[in-house]
Amino acid sequence: MRKAWWRPRQAESSSDAGPCGPGPSPLDEAEALTSEAVRALARGDDDAFGVLVAALADRPDVPGWPLVTARCLAARLERGVALAWERGWQPADVVRYAARRRTARHARLATDAIAAEMRAYSAATVAAQWREQLALIGAEVWWEDDDEHPDAWCEREGIDRSEFVACGAELVHLLECLPKLASIGPPPGTPLRETPVRDGFEGVDQRMLGKVRALLAKAESTEFPEEAEALSARAQELIARHSIDHALLAAETGDLGGPAGRRVAVDNPYDAPKAVLLTVVADANRCRAVWHRELGFSTVLGFPADLAAVEMLFTSLLVQATAAMVHAGPRRDARGRSRTRSFRHAFLNAYAARIGERLRDAAGEAANRAAADAGGKDLLPVLAARDMAVEKAVDAMFPNLAKGRAGSVSNYEGWVAGRAAADLASLNGRSEVSGASRRS
Repeated sequence: MRKAWWRPRQAESSSDAGPCGPGPSPLDEAEALTSEAVRALARGDDDAFGVLVAALADRPDVPGWPLVTARCLAARLERGVALAWERGWQPADVVRYAARRRTARHARLATDAIAAEMRAYSAATVAAQWREQLALIGAEVWWEDDDEHPDAWCEREGIDRSEFVACGAELVHLLECLPKLASIGPPPGTPLRETPVRDGFEGVDQRMLGKVRALLAKAESTEFPEEAEALSARAQELIARHSIDHALLAAETGDLGGPAGRRVAVDNPYDAPKAVLLTVVADANRCRAVWHRELGFSTVLGFPADLAAVEMLFTSLLVQATAAMVHAGPRRDARGRSRTRSFRHAFLNAYAARIGERLRDAAGEAANRAAADAGGKDLLPVLAARDMAVEKAVDAMFPNLAKGRAGSVSNYEGWVAGRAAADLASLNGRSEVSGASRRS
C-alpha cells in the first residue's frame, strides 16, 4: 500500500510554533484532508482514500474534531449542490444520478444536502418545477441543528462516523465531477418575473395531474386486457385533439409561450428499449426526446400540456409493459440455457415499436377529425408552427445531437409477445388529462 501524504499534526505548544507562527487550524486540516480524499477517489486509490477517511472520522488529539469535519463536509456538499445548479442539473436529476452511480444511501445524503442548500433562496426565486421536485424527493430539513445532522443521520442510517465521512466524500466527488447540461429552466435565485416560462409546469393544473395519477393507477391495476384495449385507440385520439385545441387557443389569443423541457428517468435494466418507448410517445404528442444514456434519463422538449401527457403516458405504458413482460415468465432454450434477458429485450423493443404505430394512427385520425370540425380554420400552419418551435428548441439546446439506431433483436418469441402486449395496452393517460381539464 502506498503511504498516505498526510501525517497527523502534533499537539501545538509555544515551543512548537515556528518563526511563522502556529501551524494550520483544525478546519484547514479538515479541508485539506477532504480535498485529498476526493483526489484519491478521482485517481482510484482506494487504500489512500481509506486512510484519509479514518483521519477525517477520528482525531483524538484534536478537541472537537468530529464537529470540525462535520462542518467541513457540510460546506463542501452545499457548494457541490450549488455547482450542480450552475451546470444545469435539477434536484431530481442529482438524487437519481447519485443512486445510479453510487447507492441509495448516497442519494439520501444528497437529498439532505439539497434541502440544506435550498435554504439560501427565497420562495419567490424558486420555479414551480423545482418546488415539485423538492417535494417529490422529500428534500426538507428534518434535523434540528446543522451540527447535529451527522449524528442524527448516522443513527437513522444505522452506520458509524467513518461510514458517514466516506459517503460524504464520495458524494462531494460525484457532485464536483457532474457534466454540464443544457438548462431547461431557471436555477434557484433567479427572479421569476424576469424569466420566460420554460420550466414545463406553468400553465398545467397540478390538481388535474393528481387526478390523472390516480386514474392511471387504476388503469395499471386492471386485470381485464380487453377493457384496456377498447379504451386505447379512442384515448390517443383525445390526446391529439387536446393538443390541437391548445394550439388553436394559443394562436387565437396570441400566447407567446414557447416549448419547455423535462427530464424523465430511463433506468436499467433494458434502458435502450425504454428510451425508444419514450421517444415514440414523445413523437406522437408533438414533443422530442433526447436520451442521455450514461446519465440515466432523457430530456423531453415540447409545449407544457404535451409534456405533462407524455410523462404520464410513458409511465403508464412502462408499468403495463413491465407487468406483461414479467407475467410472460422466464425463457430457456432447448439446452436449458437462460434466454430471459434476450426475450425481455426483444419484448420491450417490439412493444415500443407497436405502441408507436398505434399512437401515430390515433393521432392522425384525431387530426383529420379536428380538421373536419375546424369550421374553415386551417390547422396545418398552426401545428406546423408549433412543430417548428419544438425543433428549433432541440437544435438550440443540442446543436451537436447525433441520431442513433435501435439495437438488434435476437429473440423472435419476445418480439411477437411484445407486439401482442402493445395491442392490449391502454393509452388512457392523455385522454384523462384532456377529460379532467375540460371538467375543471
